[in-house]
Amino acid sequence: MIEVRNLVKEYKTKKGKVTGVDHVSLHVKRGEIFGIVGYSGAGKSSLLRCLNLLEKPSSGEILIDGIPLTSLRKAELRKARLKIGMIFQHFHLVSSKTVFENISFALKAAHKNKAEIDKRVTELLEMVGLSDKRNAYPAQLSGGQKQRVGIARALANDPSVLLCDEATSALDPSTTQSILSLLKKINRELGLTIVLITHEMDVVKEVCDRMAVMQNGAVVEEGHVYDLFTNPANPLTKEFINTILQFSIPASLLSASPGKIVKIFFQGAAAGEAVISDALQTFKVKGNILHGKIEYIKDVPLGIFIIELTGDPAEVDRAIHYIQSRTEKLEVIQDAA
Repeated sequence: MIEVRNLVKEYKTKKGKVTGVDHVSLHVKRGEIFGIVGYSGAGKSSLLRCLNLLEKPSSGEILIDGIPLTSLRKAELRKARLKIGMIFQHFHLVSSKTVFENISFALKAAHKNKAEIDKRVTELLEMVGLSDKRNAYPAQLSGGQKQRVGIARALANDPSVLLCDEATSALDPSTTQSILSLLKKINRELGLTIVLITHEMDVVKEVCDRMAVMQNGAVVEEGHVYDLFTNPANPLTKEFINTILQFSIPASLLSASPGKIVKIFFQGAAAGEAVISDALQTFKVKGNILHGKIEYIKDVPLGIFIIELTGDPAEVDRAIHYIQSRTEKLEVIQDAA
């Protein structure tokens, strides 16, 4: 659906050239939600803006639906852009125009007549849950409502791709959840391919199918979101994921433990199984859960628990071996022996 081939974007400054995007190659599949993650200055916004040529790449190729955007003439590019919607962090609504008028801009640019515009805007307002705000002005809307207007505007010309530039970072947690639910609905019902940039891993785990992690303009790791959450390879990816999954046990508690303390990872269906309970009933050991949580990565569970196991050392080892056989990963993080 979207192919990025060896893309480079350089900026000229007083101190010389600065590379914003450094030889990036990506493939985004049709109908998926693809996340691009990185800290400020990582190059993710530059990459996103290159996808619809708001930023002209210094070199490399961008193909959307097989169309090489970087080779198109101006008239051809304007036509191609109609099928690429974009929503922004700060909404970019015209304050002097109503909700209806803000959404209709894109349709007017596509030379739709009045009847077509009225019909389409009415459909979009219903889709984003703002039918009662048709004649309201941006100042009368909440942040979440403004972003819904932005989403409706981006969908006006029935695009095949939706680009989201930090679409939820200006919103509170509750409103963020509602916007993410709307994006998932749009993806599911319209089959829309969505590219979403963010620095918030909660957003990625909630909606994205695959993700790329960027640093210094380059992609340092890429893959399915669940795979990267369970087995990240790059230190930066680990750092991002630890903002959600990391928790620590006080050193005093670790040093006082008479047994072994293990960290257990449960993936998928195993997260719902009574693995620990079965182990405690099968072997002569006692278990004390020190910490634990279950996260849902695109609705698939990932459980992490830290457990103290005490008893006869041989029985403890047998219990650990049993748990290892039924889970994805187990680490011994403290051994009193």
